[in-house]
Amino acid sequence: MDYNFSDDFLIKENSKFEIGKHETKYSGKINKDEAKQLLEIEKEKLRLLQEKLYADGSQSLLIVLQAMDAAGKDSLIEHVFGGVNPQGCEVTSFKSPSTKEYSHDFIWRHYIALPAKGKIGIFNRSHYESVLVCKVHPEYNLSEKTWTDVKQFDDKFWDNRYESIRNFEKHLANNGTKIIKIFLNVSKEEQKERFLDRIKEEDKNWKFAEGDLTERGYWDDYQKAYEQAIKKTSTESAPWFVIPADQKWFSRVAAIQIIIDKLEEMDLRFPELSGKEKKALVDSKNKLENEK
Repeated sequence: MDYNFSDDFLIKENSKFEIGKHETKYSGKINKDEAKQLLEIEKEKLRLLQEKLYADGSQSLLIVLQAMDAAGKDSLIEHVFGGVNPQGCEVTSFKSPSTKEYSHDFIWRHYIALPAKGKIGIFNRSHYESVLVCKVHPEYNLSEKTWTDVKQFDDKFWDNRYESIRNFEKHLANNGTKIIKIFLNVSKEEQKERFLDRIKEEDKNWKFAEGDLTERGYWDDYQKAYEQAIKKTSTESAPWFVIPADQKWFSRVAAIQIIIDKLEEMDLRFPELSGKEKKALVDSKNKLENEK
């Protein structure tokens, strides 16, 4: 099973990205059983790389996950990071901003949730909500109190937001935080089936919110917002990957390989001991072995 999907879904900087031209269903060579086996192999690689990241302590990794509702973000986190040491990995799920968060700029709450060096941080939704849900519902921006009328949210306003995001991510990349941004590309038909499953299966009822159905009515608007955001903010230092998400078993394998490749690019190393430290280890070993 010599498969690697890392480069298949990369959106290069300044590319003419069109979301409608990207498949939501994988139809390649690997099958579901092979993908499940491959995932277990890759999870062990990820575990070892995360340990090395922690020991190295010079860099961090930020993974941004974005998707329409029911695309599989939560289950991807569970299945991909299930074997990682929880001390070295933190998931932050961003909901609607609080009053305190609205009293700062739109990136502030994301900045304070960034992973420390040696750690992996996962943003389940992120600073991109400000150019996604807030673009579909521009009136939400009024809560920032800097603007007084939705008419102020013109093309220049959104270009400024994209620029702020690019600058934020460039600053992070220049200071030791590597960034991967993943968009789980689910179809409207598959979302419908997953919503129905949440309603039909009692143990999944808690996952369904009536608001999800309301937002589904803005599907086309969200697709346009995602297309623009990805096109405007996929850069060499903070690239977007658009992964087919109609089959969860495939999106998990593709995502973990993208993450592993990024960690391997970081050239992580376990700390080397000095001659004095090595001698101290030998002395400690002798003391323990000769202990009575």
